[in-house]
Amino acid sequence: QVQLVESGGGLVQAGGSLRLSCTASGLAFADYAMGWFRQAPGKEREGVSCINWSRGSAYYPNSVKGRFTISRDSAKNTVFLQMNSLKPEDTAMYYCAAARRLYCSASGDDYNYWGQGTQVTVSS
Repeated sequence: QVQLVESGGGLVQAGGSLRLSCTASGLAFADYAMGWFRQAPGKEREGVSCINWSRGSAYYPNSVKGRFTISRDSAKNTVFLQMNSLKPEDTAMYYCAAARRLYCSASGDDYNYWGQGTQVTVSS
C-alpha cells in the first residue's frame, strides 16, 4: 500500500520560512517523479514544484520561483520543499504527490498517489 505522509506545515509570519517534508512508502521511489501542489479555499489546485528521478527540478511557477526549492533524499524516500520569504498568498493546503514517470508534470492528473496534505498559513 502506497502512502505519502506530509509534515512541516504551520503558521508563520510573512517573510518567514517553512520546510515541508513528504515521506513515501510502498513504492519504488526512484521510479517516480515527486511533486508539490497547493490549494487555497475557493481556488484551483496549483503545481508548486516537481523533481524527477535524476534529482532535476522541472519547474517552479512564477508565483514561487526564487523562493521555493525542492529536493529529495532517495535513501530516505523523502522529498522536501523549502519555502522562504513566505507571503500571505502562499496560504494553502500543500499536497505531496507521486507520478510513475521519469519526467515531471505540472498537471495533477498525471500523478498516481497523493498525501493528505499539510496546512500552511502565512499571516501578514
